[in-house]
Order: sequence, then structure tokens, then C-alpha cells
Amino acid sequence: MDREGSFEPDHALPWNEQDLVQDLELRTLFDAMADGDEFLRKVAHHALLSPLTDPAAIRYRQDVLRDCLAQEELVREIYAITVEAIEAEKKAYWGIYSKYPRVILSRSVEVIGLFVKALTRLRRIADADGPRFSSDGFRDFFAMLQSGLGDEYLAEVQQHLRALKLGDGTLISARLGSGAKGRDYTLRKPNPPEGSWFQRLFAGRAPAYTFQLAPRDESGARALAELEGRGIAQAANALAQSGDHILGFFVQLRAELAFHLGCLNLHRRLASLGEPLCMPEPTAASERCLRFSGLYDVCLALTAGQRVVGNDADADGRMLIVVTGANRGGKSTFLRSLGLAQLMMQAGMTVPAESFCANVCSSVCTHYKREEDVALRSGKLDEELARMSRIVDHLAPDALVLFNESFAATNEREGSEIARRIVEALGERRIKVAFVTHLHTLARGLYDRSRPDALFLRAERRSDGMRTFRMTVGEPLQTTFADDLYRRIFEGQDAPQTSPG
Repeated sequence: MDREGSFEPDHALPWNEQDLVQDLELRTLFDAMADGDEFLRKVAHHALLSPLTDPAAIRYRQDVLRDCLAQEELVREIYAITVEAIEAEKKAYWGIYSKYPRVILSRSVEVIGLFVKALTRLRRIADADGPRFSSDGFRDFFAMLQSGLGDEYLAEVQQHLRALKLGDGTLISARLGSGAKGRDYTLRKPNPPEGSWFQRLFAGRAPAYTFQLAPRDESGARALAELEGRGIAQAANALAQSGDHILGFFVQLRAELAFHLGCLNLHRRLASLGEPLCMPEPTAASERCLRFSGLYDVCLALTAGQRVVGNDADADGRMLIVVTGANRGGKSTFLRSLGLAQLMMQAGMTVPAESFCANVCSSVCTHYKREEDVALRSGKLDEELARMSRIVDHLAPDALVLFNESFAATNEREGSEIARRIVEALGERRIKVAFVTHLHTLARGLYDRSRPDALFLRAERRSDGMRTFRMTVGEPLQTTFADDLYRRIFEGQDAPQTSPG
């Protein structure tokens, strides 16, 4: 159904998986998508951390998601059929006896019979409800079921499965090889009986040579079983491979549907909170596009269990976004909402905003401040620089790097100089940067350069100290908001706030 990428949860994840999960609080998003299903959680984890980089592939997946949102009950029914087929195959495992050709053949007949029933149910859904779907993904999927699983074909498969149960005995041919040993053992299809049942009733038996084993002839029974095994081994292996092929189809279908079910679960949760979701517009990596309205932190909304403040911005053509302002003003939340929206868009999901348009990125990286190293193996600045070095080693043009209070472990002047040089070097490699900072020397120095490709935002704070948790366009201010610090230190009061941010 999906023409690019894989949702299989055992595929390799990006080198910075742990940083992304920690800094963007992705576990909250995974849990919401899983809704208690561990497999859905693993698929969501893999899909969000394996972003698509082709806008056409993203739009293809978005179209499939639109169908899932419109036909949720049918999609969940298809998923249930798929899961039942996979679970039935697991129950048919015969353990230590599965190495014998007769057992392999019997198990394969049983498993393929179960698969055929599941495929028949899927084909019926394609016939009855296929016209309701409009995406290329679902239309191609249903067309494949209808063209490859016609009634005549399914009837023929059932006929072969009945014959392979060998209820009328095993007909085997062989040749004599060197030393009078048998070779070229082949399972044969019995000839259909000739004449009517009445004629067959009185017809004489064809001449044949037969022998019977004594009831306690264990050696003879083993020899006969070995001969039978040689005769059916080729057919048993071929049937087992066919079963594995069909199982692979169901496993892939389950993974693809699991991702979209995770999207449906998330949509339900956010809809219950009254939060908006939009289908984002991806553009080519070579463009510098970023504009949105009502963008909010989906993980904060899920944790708070209520609507949270969204932000608007137009950063088209910008390579650098610098966010400044007072503490607890929503800067880190805004930065996180930006990273989450980028990952969700490139996974083909809906985005937590009223509208969102951005160019695809080759990768998303985060450089957030960390707590002090309790083992004292290195200072905070050394640790920050080491993480920055690892990021640079993996960066490619058109990446997005999110900085949150980076390089503040040293004095203002040194930290600002380090950050400025890094930001400028990244810009030269066409890497987009969003930087939340309290380093006024850094922010003011970048602002004074009057870069046309830079956007400066500031966490809004009213004259009475009230935070709105909104980011507004504005130059960096040289203030520490001493009145807020005074309230917190000497009066034990937090700064006035209005809503989660």
C-alpha cells in the first residue's frame, strides 16, 4: 500500500534516536498513537523517526490517511482480519515435529487454508466497499485483491489444498539410480476416476503389485515413511515457501495499517480535547518554506488534557529562527512544537496546527541543554561541544537543527561566540537552524547583522508580567525581568501565567 519506506519496527533507526525521543518528548506521542497496543507503539516509533524526504511520497501517504479518516470502521476491520491471519499462523506451529516432510506439508496446507479464508474476506471488502476509497494506495491494494484473487482462482486453490491433504493415499513416482537405489522421487496427482459411480462400482481392479507391513514391523514403517517423505519433500517445501510468502504479505499489511491506526487513535484523542489537526503541505528540500498558524505542542496538549496556546509565524525564505524572551514564556514549548510538526509532516501524518507548510528536511537534530554530569567525567561545556561534534558528523545540507539554551554553561561572551560561529557555519551548508537562547550577546549580535534570512521571535510578556505563551516578531531585549526573579526568590511566587505553554 505504501510505495516508499517501510513501517517494520525492526528496521534501523537514526543515530540520534534517543536525543529526539528525549528532547521532543516523543514517548507521550507514541503512547497516544498506541492506545495500549505495543505493536502500534513500535510502528509509530519507527515511522516518526524514519521521515520521508520526497514530497510526492508524503502526499501519497497523506491521501491514504484521508481515506482512513473517512472510512475508519472499514480500515479497522481490515486490520483485524490481518491480525487474525497472523495469529492463526502462529497457533499452527507444530514444534519439534516440523522438520518432517509430512508434518511440513500438513501444517502448510492448514496455514494456507487459513490465509485463503482471510484473503477471501479482504476480497469481499474490496468488491463491496472499494469504491468508497479514493487514494492510489487503497485503490491499488483493492485492485490487486480483485485481479489476483478471483472466484475461479480461489476455488482452484481450495481444490489443490484438499488434494494435498492426501486423504486417498500418496501417489509417488521414482526412478532407479545407481546401486538400484531410488532417485527423482516425485509426488503425483492421482488420475480422476473414469466412468460413472455405477460403472466404477462393478469395474474390476487394475492389476498391481502390493505388499502389507506386519502390525509390529517398526523398521518397515520407518522405511515406508522415509520413502513417502522423499516423495512429498519437494511439494512440502514449495507449499511452505508459498505460506511464508503470503505471511509476508500479511505482516507488511499489518505494519502499514498499524501506522494509520495510530494516526486515527491520535486524531480521536486530540479531537476530544477540541484541538485542531491539519493536513500539512510539504515542499521540496531546496525551498526554504515554513509558515503556520495555530501550531501547538501536541505532547503538552496530551499531557495537560486540555487545549494549549498555538502560534503563528511566516518564516518563508528564512534559514535562522532566533527565539528570546523571559523564562517560562513558552519558548521551549514552541521549539518542541516545531520539531514535532516537522517529523509528523514527514511521516505523512496530520500536524497539530490550523495550517502548516514546510520544506522537507534531510534530517532533524536537537541540541538541548543537559543536566550536570554526575560522574564528573567532563564539564557541561565539554559535553555540549562533544554532542555538537557528533551532530556535525551526521549533518547533510537541508537538515534542521533545534538548539535549546545551548552553550550557556560558560560565560555570556564565550558562549555567544561559540554559538555564533556554529550558527554561521551551519548556514553556509544550507542547514536551517531554530535557536532558543538567553544569551543576549548572541541574539543581539545576530540581529544587528540585519540578515534577510533570519527571523527573530520573542516570548510575549505583558507589562504586568503576565505570559501569553505566544511568540511574536521582535528584537531581542536586554533585560532579565528582575521583578520576576524577585517574586520567585524573595516572595516564593511564580510569574503570572494565563494557560499552559
